[in-house]
Amino acid sequence: MLSTAAMADPTKPKSGGGCFSVVIVLVLLIAAGGLGAGVFLAVQPQDLSDITISARTAQVRDMKVILKNSMDRGFPVTLTEGEINNWLGRTLVTKQGGLLASQISLERVWVRLEEGFAEVIMERKFMNQPFTVSMFFRVEKMEGAKGVVTEVKLDGGPYHKDVPKPPRGGRFGKLVVPQGFLILVMPAYEKLAALFPEEKNLGIEEMARIKIEKGRMILNSRAPAESGSHLPQVF
Repeated sequence: MLSTAAMADPTKPKSGGGCFSVVIVLVLLIAAGGLGAGVFLAVQPQDLSDITISARTAQVRDMKVILKNSMDRGFPVTLTEGEINNWLGRTLVTKQGGLLASQISLERVWVRLEEGFAEVIMERKFMNQPFTVSMFFRVEKMEGAKGVVTEVKLDGGPYHKDVPKPPRGGRFGKLVVPQGFLILVMPAYEKLAALFPEEKNLGIEEMARIKIEKGRMILNSRAPAESGSHLPQVF
């Protein structure tokens, strides 16, 4: 005869451990799915068809000359997205270094100008498959004790106006990534900036005002108090 201690009590509630395990499995599956979707988007090159580039027959102006004249004469200068990309395409010699130099090639550098920020895109090929990385940046000019101070913000603003942190740093493929991920591509962008020291100094550091709009960038060497309405808006 079975003892009463060994008999199961049909009225005793079952343990909730099974439900908790199901919840954990569901959470892990959702996380794995999100990670997989992120990786898929990251390896898909972003669409570059919307970026403007000037016609092949268009004259390529010397950026150093344009910016130097703007500084010397005190005239604002407007650079269009197409003109910037045309100049980059004809002056930048792209080269990929490092351990994967034989498999990775840097095809082109593009600039997309949006309202309030710019996106610098590196288009590469890995084993003949295209992929892209990009970095957003904004330029802020502030009046300091020693005059106008330039601050370059490496982001494209918040993901949502109600959620300011973390800001959007750029894109890996089609995936928009937080600013912290830029540490993975920062060395490549630092090398790119080092190729144009004079243009960087004249166009960003020395200009008193910089305004980035959709499709164009307006640079002014004069502070607001010095600017006059008689000056031409495009040089």
